Amino acid sequence: MVMPMDYQLNFNTFVSMNIDQLYDIYKQYPSIQTDTRQLKAGDIFFALKGPNFNGNTYAAAALEKGAAFAVIDEEAYFTQPEKMMLTSDVLETLQQLALRHRQSFDIPFLAITGTNGKTTTKELVSTVLSSALKTTATIGNLNNHIGVPLTILRIPSDAAIAVIEMGANHEHEIESYCKIARPTHGIITNIGKAHLEGFGSEEGVRRAKGELYDFLRQHNGTVFVCNEYPYLMEMSKGIPTVITYGQKSADYIGQPLADSALLSVKVTSHEGIGQIDSQLVGAYNFPNVMAAVAVGLHFGIPAEKIQSAIATYTPSNNRSQVIKQGSNTIIMDAYNANPSSMKAAIENFAGITAEKKVLLLGGMMELGPDSVKEHQALVDLLQRTHWHAVVLVGGDFIKTNHPYIFLENAAAAASWLQQQQFTDTYLLIKGSRSMGMEKVIL
Repeated sequence: MVMPMDYQLNFNTFVSMNIDQLYDIYKQYPSIQTDTRQLKAGDIFFALKGPNFNGNTYAAAALEKGAAFAVIDEEAYFTQPEKMMLTSDVLETLQQLALRHRQSFDIPFLAITGTNGKTTTKELVSTVLSSALKTTATIGNLNNHIGVPLTILRIPSDAAIAVIEMGANHEHEIESYCKIARPTHGIITNIGKAHLEGFGSEEGVRRAKGELYDFLRQHNGTVFVCNEYPYLMEMSKGIPTVITYGQKSADYIGQPLADSALLSVKVTSHEGIGQIDSQLVGAYNFPNVMAAVAVGLHFGIPAEKIQSAIATYTPSNNRSQVIKQGSNTIIMDAYNANPSSMKAAIENFAGITAEKKVLLLGGMMELGPDSVKEHQALVDLLQRTHWHAVVLVGGDFIKTNHPYIFLENAAAAASWLQQQQFTDTYLLIKGSRSMGMEKVIL
């Protein structure tokens, strides 16, 4: 629905003009850029700041390069008033502009968050929706305090639906994104142990992710919930519309089929979809597929388009990619890792039928004081299964008791792998983003 025009964020940022004046400029030049290296003629440049850069220093250069307008927050750089807006905070102005744009729409806004699978779910859902509806979705994982407003500002006036991914590593972040995106629908994929340095505990993760449900509860929203997670069902109580998906007793029912390394899903609750042979690895992706099925059917996407969209979606960016190298099959899942996603990946890999299975696992970051305990728990899990080889790479694996090979970094793991000359082998490569485990096969 169209947001009330009197809703405002608690900002008092405008110095040289107000938000309505800036929005009028944006409607003439509806393309936002924060990096002069990627700037195109006609973009509006927002001079964001970071630990090692100050966008204000690039504002004049942006205008010289063809930017239509620049938003800055340091008066010393306010040299072209006719082409610049001076605010007290560029980031807050970006967020305020995104809210102003959001207020112009009367379409569904679907927000997606969760510990694991939110980007994959977002990609599946947006692929399904875009098969029949004009859909704008978060690009990649631009899901933070900058990415959320940038996504909203990419939405064209004729869009039929928007899909907004929301990430967080502290409480109240999701709450702040909801104030800008004003979602009408939501999905929490799951809740697990991640970013514990910021959240403090798994309960902190639950409270933070639950901020999406809190907003939808307060604003007559709709949620899609995997009913195989009792904690999500409990958290969703009080939300006006709860749509469930899962393996039984749900609004949308399917079954994972484990005939190969790639996931197939048979949708049993609705005719016309039948079996979907996906390009995704592992039963842990079953809820992600079913979320896309549920959202698609809810918004009237024809069954055959849902089936085709999911079947043809190919993961990228080191997220559960299946890579063939000669006679070897590599499962590259090196985009990120936390205890719950590592456990799911290891258990799924254990279930794959193959004579030789090798794991190269990078350390998990941002686990705070629980880090060594969580790394040891994975080592204990690994020891329940016979593997051809296990290589633990970096992080707090060095502090665990294990019988495996330990190497300091991805470069050492790559060197080790080159020396092995494996054939007819399945390899799982996974680790936190900072470990750069994708370099193991480059």
